[in-house]
Order: sequence, then C-alpha cells, then structure tokens
Amino acid sequence: MMYCSHCCGIEKEFDQKHAARDLKRYRKRGPGKTTRWLLDTITAWGLHGNVVLDIGGGVGAITHSLLEAGARKAIFVEASSAYMDAAQEEARRQGHFERMTFLHGNFVDLAEHIPPADIVTLERVLCCYPDVHTLVRESAARAQKIYGLVYPVEGPMTRIAWLVINSYLRLKRNPFRVYLHPTEIVNDLVQSQGLRQIFYKRTLLWQIVVFAR
Repeated sequence: MMYCSHCCGIEKEFDQKHAARDLKRYRKRGPGKTTRWLLDTITAWGLHGNVVLDIGGGVGAITHSLLEAGARKAIFVEASSAYMDAAQEEARRQGHFERMTFLHGNFVDLAEHIPPADIVTLERVLCCYPDVHTLVRESAARAQKIYGLVYPVEGPMTRIAWLVINSYLRLKRNPFRVYLHPTEIVNDLVQSQGLRQIFYKRTLLWQIVVFAR
C-alpha cells in the first residue's frame, strides 16, 4: 500500500490550482516537448485498435493524443483527485469519455485489478513514487507491446534540483517528496519483464525511453 503520508502529499501538491493551470496550458499549447517525443515514437508503431494504460496521466495529454491517433480505448489511472477531475472534464470536451476507464488511486494498490494493455505509459511518474521496484515491475508486466517512460536523468543538475524541491516541501510541511531513481535499476526492472529498449532521448533534466516486447 502507498504510505498514507505520501498519498496525502500527492493530493496536497497536485491540487485544483495546479490541475487548472496544467489543463489551461494543455488546451493552449498541446502536449509538452517530452510528451510529444514519447507520443511520436509510440504512434510510429501504429495504434489502430490498441488499448492504452496511462498511469499518472495528469490532465490526460497522452491518453487523448493516442485515442485521437487511433487507439481503441484507454485505462486512465491518476492518484490526484484534482487531476482526475481535470482529465474527465477534458475527456468530455474531446468526446473521449466513453472510451476511457477512469481509476482514481495508487496504481500499485490497484494493479491486481488492472488488465494488460497494448501500450503502457508513465510520464514523470517514477519521480513521484518511492517504491520504484514495484511500480516498474507491475506496470511493465502489463505492457503487451509498448512501454514508455519519461523520468529524471541522473546528474548534478537533477540532484541539486531535487534537493531544493524536497527542502521546500519540508518547509511547507507537505509529506510529498520527489525521487531520483537510478537509470540502471529502472532499465533492469523493465528488461526483466521481457521488454527491450527501442528509443532513447534526453534533455538536461529528463530522459524519454520506449521499450517494446
């Protein structure tokens, strides 16, 4: 089970104010740069009739793009109630609501009830979760074709940034924390589920990795 303090921290950090801001930005600009790189790689493999599992999907940028590009349906998992509300609002606006199954909560806690999907995505999710081993194993095991990740690069910049962020969260008495999980461990966990890396790109802070079965 997710630690209660971490769960409460997610609700506090990813609140209605943040969700409204991100939804407004998404409607104005579309998916962000790292999201677009992930989407371009996934859509190149073809989406017709596929099922998507989007874990920690935020306002739904990945899900809506993949449904628009030909995916048949999507399972959308989000731990923040504010972001879940925003994603559902956007799904109705885009006409995708009936093709989406919405699950509110921690994916690891819900995993045994979630079926496999052709495409599984976690964008900027690993850095929000303390138990990377269980999160990656459970999510990668459900990827029948494609598994896409966006998570922090290990390096001085991210270490400093994460230290500053966590210090600020402590000052605010918010139990939420950000995490910097080693790339080697993440890769080993994914590959242990029978997936191989087919795409890699990085920015100063983020790495975009796609695996295929």
